[in-house]
Amino acid sequence: MQSVSPRLFTRLSLATALFTFGLIVFGAVVRVTDSGLGCGNHWPLCNGTIFPPLDNLTAWIEWLHRLFAVLIGLLGVGMLVVALRAYRRQSKAVLNITLAAAALFALQSALGAIVVVMELPPTFVTLHLGTAMLLLGALLVAGVWASYRPAPARQGDLVTALAYVTAALALVIILTGALVRGSGATLACADWPLCNGQVFPFGQGQLATIHMIHRFAVLALGVSLLMLVWYVFKNRGREARLLAGLALAAYLGQAGVGALYVLSSAGPLWGAAHVGLAAATWGLLVVLSAMEWMDSREATNNVSEQRWNPQSEVTS
Repeated sequence: MQSVSPRLFTRLSLATALFTFGLIVFGAVVRVTDSGLGCGNHWPLCNGTIFPPLDNLTAWIEWLHRLFAVLIGLLGVGMLVVALRAYRRQSKAVLNITLAAAALFALQSALGAIVVVMELPPTFVTLHLGTAMLLLGALLVAGVWASYRPAPARQGDLVTALAYVTAALALVIILTGALVRGSGATLACADWPLCNGQVFPFGQGQLATIHMIHRFAVLALGVSLLMLVWYVFKNRGREARLLAGLALAAYLGQAGVGALYVLSSAGPLWGAAHVGLAAATWGLLVVLSAMEWMDSREATNNVSEQRWNPQSEVTS
């Protein structure tokens, strides 16, 4: 059983990450259809009952979102059991990131309850989405650390640093995007790429400022991502190039859909697609960062061994 557990763990982590990605997109559907209070301010019940009435569409959207979260929790329990059996001794890093994912899921569930009971306060809506993204990232890192075989001679360099920075920026634009939605600033800028004809609309009020800060963060991510892709294609192999290229494609799709979301006066379809592409960009960059971390750690360990072995030979 010990020999198949790592493979089983990788499959479980991938499945849980995919379901978490689906939950994030479904959560976007909940928001853009104004179904966040479809079950009222009741949690875990829906308007005081286990099952919502058949004729209440918004309640069913919210209820299915919660059911999706329960399924992820069950998969997460499976991940934790397999991690305890397979990695308690051979890889504490995989076990620790799995424990972190479990803690993030618990926090995510608690924030979901708070969002409902407090009737969608913007700060907690933002924290709820941010925690979901961190959970997705932790699940992806767990899968990478369990299955990726690092390059032994590759030390951390500019590509590694850019991967970390770009992943962090991807999370920042997700958080600022959630704040735009939660604060009601979605249509504060009615045109694109300008904000009501201005590059710096800081005199147009708080909502326009919040919206434009999000766009500036998106621009910063684009610049960082272009630099990352350039250096990855110069200095890395096929896997890293594929991840960086897909991240850039997802980012471009996200930016384009974001423009359509504004120009369509917040069309629900574009809103859900915008969040999904943002999550895809973040996930791809997290996977690339996890691979870079493993490569740099392996190189550091090899250097330490090379320094230790000559000393051991002299001593013997």
